[in-house]
Amino acid sequence: MPDNNEKNYQVNNENRDSEVKSDGAEIQAIKTTEFMKETIKQRPINKRKLVRRLLVTVSMALVFGIVACLTFIVLEPIINQRITNKDEQLNTVTFVEETAEEETKREDMIADESELIPVIKQQIPVDSEQIEEVLSNMEWGVSDYISLSNVVTDMTKSVSTSLVLVTGIKQDTDLFDNYYDNENSISGVIIADNGRDILILANLKNLINYDRLEVEFFDETSSEASILMKDLSTGFGIVAVRKNMISSETCRNLTFIEMGSSASKNLVGSPIVAVGSPYGVYNSIGIGFITSVGKDINVPDAVYKLLYTDITASSLASGVLVNLNGQLVGIIDQSYNPSDVGNIVSAVGITELKKLVEKLSNGIEIPYLGLYGTDVTDEISESLEIPKGVYITGMEQDSPLLEAGIQNGDIIVKFAGVDIQRFKEYSSTLWSMSPETEVEIVIMRQSPEDYSSLSMNVALDHQK
Repeated sequence: MPDNNEKNYQVNNENRDSEVKSDGAEIQAIKTTEFMKETIKQRPINKRKLVRRLLVTVSMALVFGIVACLTFIVLEPIINQRITNKDEQLNTVTFVEETAEEETKREDMIADESELIPVIKQQIPVDSEQIEEVLSNMEWGVSDYISLSNVVTDMTKSVSTSLVLVTGIKQDTDLFDNYYDNENSISGVIIADNGRDILILANLKNLINYDRLEVEFFDETSSEASILMKDLSTGFGIVAVRKNMISSETCRNLTFIEMGSSASKNLVGSPIVAVGSPYGVYNSIGIGFITSVGKDINVPDAVYKLLYTDITASSLASGVLVNLNGQLVGIIDQSYNPSDVGNIVSAVGITELKKLVEKLSNGIEIPYLGLYGTDVTDEISESLEIPKGVYITGMEQDSPLLEAGIQNGDIIVKFAGVDIQRFKEYSSTLWSMSPETEVEIVIMRQSPEDYSSLSMNVALDHQK
């Protein structure tokens, strides 16, 4: 037993000695590392390097400013052309509407005949036999034909400075991924200047699928253009070219075509000239006579007159008809030609278009009701015993009139407070208003015994 106690005592002593030695080693390690202390100091500023960086930053800012200024100077005309300044005051374009008393007579459409035929001073008795005898004795020679040709030549030269070529350009690629410009061109005519733009009237039906527009003037200079407004019913529109994009010489020498008349009752048989691109080639002309003015063109909310000529031309003809005084008589449009007529030049008469062209030229939106109708003349009113006014023959499916309850066969006798007896009066009153305006329409509807009067309110829509 004593031996075991001694062994335990020795073991305990050895454990205490090892613990003391371990603590001593740790204390010694702490003492030996007391000299290792780290102090973080701020890095000294390199003033030369700081100045260099500052100069580089300022230089880059100056370069950026110069590049920005140059870019703005280069792009400023283009930006001005594409963005309309709402505060800019534009001149209002107006065309005087014709009345029955102001309709152009046939003699007003023909150049001064004193240039062609010597004036006969003595008075000839009004006797058919004597007139026939005089006419039979008149002989026309080459000189007379040349005189007539010179009159037409001089007139077309005077009109040529108001003609333009409008080209739609679209960039396409071929099979080998090479880019090329696909162009589609029509002829138009300059009609006005609103102070900012030169305004061009053209048939835009065949001008489709393009990325940008260019207008070529009489002197073969070109400028970028845009469509100001387009009538969706006829396809006619106004192309605008900014004056600041046209050379001063071109602006000074271009001319505006004079508005003529297509309302003359004696228009049939009158000489006429097709200018622009009647043969599909720019600056071509065709000479002939007006052969018919009887056909009506019915579009929503309007009726226009179609003029037929004996001038054979291209199916893609474009341009205008002018009389021998150089006045605009019609806008060429081959789309209304029957299949059996062939490629003769036909045009929409300018008289009924004047109000529409005026509205398009001023950038005013066209109001819409979607109405088709015809006049109830005095003869029809008396023979059928129906009220005078505009007889409704049809309406578009989305017409506001349908929603208001108006039906086919109703007769409009008053529109927005204006008495209506002719379709022209209805159209003129409608175009003097703005979309979303609420108007009162008074109609006569047939009842079992007689016609009864109904009043309805309709909100004008935007053209569709």
